[in-house]
Amino acid sequence: MKEADIVIRFQGGANAGHTIVNDYGKFALHTLPSGVFYSHITNIIGNGVALDIPKVINEVNQLVERGVPAPHLMISDRAQVVMPYHILQDTYEEARLAGKSYGSTKSGIAPFYSDKFAKIGFQVSELFDDEVLEEKVQKVCALKKCPVREFVSSGTARSQRAVKYPA
Repeated sequence: MKEADIVIRFQGGANAGHTIVNDYGKFALHTLPSGVFYSHITNIIGNGVALDIPKVINEVNQLVERGVPAPHLMISDRAQVVMPYHILQDTYEEARLAGKSYGSTKSGIAPFYSDKFAKIGFQVSELFDDEVLEEKVQKVCALKKCPVREFVSSGTARSQRAVKYPA
């Protein structure tokens, strides 16, 4: 690993992880590439990753709090974002199945991939284009039968100015 210039996490979600033991201690990484412990390595989260933004931020903060230098991290603008409603859908489905559940980690991975393959998921690039984001939020809310006002007030959308409320 010390000789690598780039380490890429190219697919998967934060529902599983890998344990790293090094001079900084023992760490359980769920989304970050394992090169984050080396300041000379560029770490990339690729477009196949189920990107749970709060979990990535939390992982980076936990590293820094334990003395690891802030990693050089890049995220593909085509990575899809795990949304809070994916986690809710996953949790509801496990509860609905009760004794016949499939053992989900309730991290939203199955609903996330369902949306990704249906091409209704949010890509990172869409979060930076207000017009595209507004159109996508309207489309997803119509498909998911959720009011746009609730979608925005829940903090799911980037900002309230990104969506014009329907009358």
